[in-house]
Amino acid sequence: MGATAVLDRDTAVDDLRGRDPLVPAVRFENVSKTFRARGKADFVALDDVTLTVAQGDIFGIVGYSGAGKSTLLRTVNALERPTSGRVVVQGAEVSALSGPALYRARQQIGMIFQQFNLLGSRNVYRNIAYPLALTKRPKEEIVDRVEELLDFVGLTEKALQYPARLSGGQKQRVGIARALATAPDILICDEATSALDPQTTGEVLELLQRVNREFGVTILLVTHEMDVIREIANRVAVMENGRVIEEGSVYDVFSAPRTSTAQRFVSSVLRHVPSPEALDGIRRRHTGRLVQVHVADDVSNQPFLSRTARETGADVTLVHGGVDELQGRLFGTFTVELTGADAQIDAALASLRTVADITEVPRA
Repeated sequence: MGATAVLDRDTAVDDLRGRDPLVPAVRFENVSKTFRARGKADFVALDDVTLTVAQGDIFGIVGYSGAGKSTLLRTVNALERPTSGRVVVQGAEVSALSGPALYRARQQIGMIFQQFNLLGSRNVYRNIAYPLALTKRPKEEIVDRVEELLDFVGLTEKALQYPARLSGGQKQRVGIARALATAPDILICDEATSALDPQTTGEVLELLQRVNREFGVTILLVTHEMDVIREIANRVAVMENGRVIEEGSVYDVFSAPRTSTAQRFVSSVLRHVPSPEALDGIRRRHTGRLVQVHVADDVSNQPFLSRTARETGADVTLVHGGVDELQGRLFGTFTVELTGADAQIDAALASLRTVADITEVPRA
């Protein structure tokens, strides 16, 4: 049997058959969550969150500590119950389920964790087999499925090793294999790479992309690492104080973040816009008129700066900036100094505005 048999739709639990691809994989509808403790003020972890995650998508949720992203993730498999609102997974309101119905719904959802959560007393093979044993699968089926998963995550030779003998990346591969054991339609990842070094993070993200690409598994991940979002997500929601303050395609949020929180996250991985300290240095060295030119895919690779200088007679000096590519599209921000006569500079600004958004940089 090939590795793909493990996640073949024909082997999934009965509840997964016949899903309408137009039905969202996950839908949060006005979800709020308040934690109450005796003698302490109530804590609002989630505040009227509405989001839709499409079938087969990789959807990222980013926010600083305390933003509510992990609490939101835990409502997907009802580890947390909303105080109000609904969480609908594959068309079923999991926030209203209990008992056997909730157990069956959870078979649709795999979960991987920041600290791996492997059973130290069980070897790799038995860790992966554990969720299958809970569902009382036949022994032969468990053997076949675990062997196939081991092959898929590249750990066949580690089957009899115990977690203590594994590297962080290997532990997370075991966690992914275990999460996939019951052939879920949805995989939720709670800071799944934050305990890993950059190279290992890349390897784990590549494996998650394979899971999504080859088997159509919807992935919902929370992270505080914008690099993770840039690497694999298609859409992203930015959370702050329990609310979604910005949501859209990764390209749109990276190329034109609307909120200050999103701007801080984007600037942590992109160097298009100078920091306040760098901007102070630019102001000292360049006494002309400073503007930031925000370019999108259709003009970012055109010689518009040199053309502006040639047509208007103004000197256009690039002093900071760069271009990045996301989802096959380019975007960037250039900080430029304009010098020359006032009429020339005004003409240069008018020319630049025909191809890009312009922000003038005030003098200190």
